[in-house]
Amino acid sequence: MRNQTTTDKRRRTARNLGQISANVRRSALLLAGLATMVVLVGWIGHLATGYGVLGMSAAALAAGAAASVAWWRSDAIVLAASHARPADVRDHARLHNLVEGLCIGAGLPKPRLFVIEDPALNAFAVGRDPRHAAVAVTTGLLDKLTRVELEAVLAHELSHVKNYDIRLSTLAVTTVGAVALLAECALRFRRWGGLRHRDERSEGSRPAAVLGLVGLPLLALAPVVPRLMQRVVSPRRETLADVTAAAVTRYPPGLISALEKLRDDSTVVHSASPATAHLWIESPTAPTAPQGRRGRLNQLFNTHPPIEERIQALREL
Repeated sequence: MRNQTTTDKRRRTARNLGQISANVRRSALLLAGLATMVVLVGWIGHLATGYGVLGMSAAALAAGAAASVAWWRSDAIVLAASHARPADVRDHARLHNLVEGLCIGAGLPKPRLFVIEDPALNAFAVGRDPRHAAVAVTTGLLDKLTRVELEAVLAHELSHVKNYDIRLSTLAVTTVGAVALLAECALRFRRWGGLRHRDERSEGSRPAAVLGLVGLPLLALAPVVPRLMQRVVSPRRETLADVTAAAVTRYPPGLISALEKLRDDSTVVHSASPATAHLWIESPTAPTAPQGRRGRLNQLFNTHPPIEERIQALREL
């Protein structure tokens, strides 16, 4: 029995290390991809407007700024978009106590804690590393889960912190948002390009045509590309976080019970969007058509494994 326990621990450690390495690589690729997209738009603007070295320099600076914002401020952007507010120590003493105890057991620094006023049962973690992490929970989760269930959910989110899932997931949000922003910029460049040569109609038509060819496809792809980019965030991260959380609390039934409550709760998180859906412990958007017009699309691009599969995996531990 002792040998089996040791083997299981080694397997979990190996999986965690593999997940961390994969997250680091994918995070670097996301940052590089974001910078490349910004430079590409700048290069297109150069071709259409003829600003030359000045235009390309501006694009390079914009790419650096975009990457810096994605690295340093992604968590703040996500928290603001989710309407999260800092969890007061007095008002949410149970939340702080549970997180402190779990962090001691997992060897993690205590993350910043936030609360979202929403009746839905959900939670997420963001940040670029364990020292700059934040965990947000809904008021519905705090009100409807028992202490054991809440501890299990918090252990799940702290597992994302420990595995560096938060870095990749948080960066994906800003990269997703950049796609829609670049699409709009391309269309704006189209208008500005024509203005530069407004007195030379024959020359002014060429920039507008070039930007029209580029801007319209970007605009058409904007609703699809963000969801495809979210596929970079592997659904396996949720199952791995479930198993790690069960090992930390040493009580799988606690997380099983919490997931069952999340499964049975049909409330949609009001502040959630497809760009941030992959962050939450369970998909916060409408999964089926009767729950929303975009339900079928949300289900198609869902980044979470079926909750029944997660529950079954925990029961087999």
